[in-house]
Amino acid sequence: MAASVAPPSLLAVSLHTLQHDLASNIPEIQSCPGEPAGTLQHAVTKLTDGELPLDEDTCLGLEHVINLAYDKMASSPRQSSTSWRRLYTDACILRSLADIRSLLLTEDVQLARSCIARLDHAIVIAGAPGECRLDLIHILITQVQCRCLGFQVVTSSSHMVQPVFNSTMPEEQLLPIVESASESVPRLQAPPSLTAFISQYSRHPFIIPAFISDWPAMTQHPWESPAYLRSVSGPGRVVPIEVGSDYRNDDWTQQMMSWDNFLDALQPNRSQKGQPILYLAQHNLLTQFPQLRDDIVVPDYVYASLSAPDDYPQYCPPGNDDELIINAWLGPAGAVSPAHTDPFYNFYAQVVGRKTVWLAPPDASPSMYPYPPPSSTAHDSPHNPAANNTSPSMSNTSQVDVFQSRAGAEETRPMFWSDAVPRALAVTLEPGDLLFFPPGWWHAMRSEETSFSVSMWF
Repeated sequence: MAASVAPPSLLAVSLHTLQHDLASNIPEIQSCPGEPAGTLQHAVTKLTDGELPLDEDTCLGLEHVINLAYDKMASSPRQSSTSWRRLYTDACILRSLADIRSLLLTEDVQLARSCIARLDHAIVIAGAPGECRLDLIHILITQVQCRCLGFQVVTSSSHMVQPVFNSTMPEEQLLPIVESASESVPRLQAPPSLTAFISQYSRHPFIIPAFISDWPAMTQHPWESPAYLRSVSGPGRVVPIEVGSDYRNDDWTQQMMSWDNFLDALQPNRSQKGQPILYLAQHNLLTQFPQLRDDIVVPDYVYASLSAPDDYPQYCPPGNDDELIINAWLGPAGAVSPAHTDPFYNFYAQVVGRKTVWLAPPDASPSMYPYPPPSSTAHDSPHNPAANNTSPSMSNTSQVDVFQSRAGAEETRPMFWSDAVPRALAVTLEPGDLLFFPPGWWHAMRSEETSFSVSMWF
């Protein structure tokens, strides 16, 4: 079984691509201080010469480059860390190719899982930049899974009639009450035309009920089925998970976790009493598991090239080629995203389960008690955190728990209750609903049961 972990042609093509790029003195890699590019070139030469397995010193050199690049990425703004992300990706690929060479001689399952996890890190942490790098990583992961972990690529989901995440909820839980909202989010009777969306509806939140009900994710490729989600990932995958119910709390943390273990933790028969909430939040899961990308249909509305709204004039679309960022959100009942703002237009698709959403307009910012940026002091004037460029992880976030009961809360956050609440909206999304809201709007989310959502920033 292990004697053909990856076809020789695949290894040869992978090494040829890396060798060519390194020989071409790619600026992103050559600009890294020290000699990391030389370490990569040395590893390519060793692997190309057919050394089997790769010697320990070369493997240690690659691991040193991986750790160095990781530290540099962590201390640099993402827009200025391209060289280190590129270096991290190529070092992970080469170190994994060394493992694959070793797997030609062994059936070490743990080595195979370690190899897959390292390649996943290149996707999740660095984004796998570089020509063909993402495709190469996906191919290598599938090869290792098939040859070492007994994985078979599934071409049909007919066998996916399996237990699903959620069972029927008690009737009294169907309509959660949000005391901090004065109105419901408007529901449109029919999807608007593109022209009507641009001219009439793009400046205020709304819901199109059941708009995504015909997505493959809700029909022939059901995301409510853990069996289907395992089939598109294969064994050994790892994903970034938030541990804790609220990222504002001191005990909140993040960790890379087995995808299989995470799905197990979401099963309704698993007792979570006393256990921290696990939440896959704001992760580009559809890039990591590309088969999931075929299960959604991006609405034409996101390509409307909307102008900046009057109450958020600093709006700019995402800076990638598509001007679109797609993220997945998967977590159990009780998973919460605190009230915060984002700088993009957002279509939010509810695929599995029910989720309660709270919204308030940008001009409510002075009453939202946002966390100050690091340079602010207590007497600084209120600011719009959606415009913050200093510490976007917290100063776009409110200190208010918008889902709390009003009783006793008005004394601690009086401006929120007197000014923000009268303008706030709330809704509980049902599977199939599509929610829209403009940039700069405050929004908080709470899963009422195991929930799988997709956000589309544009």
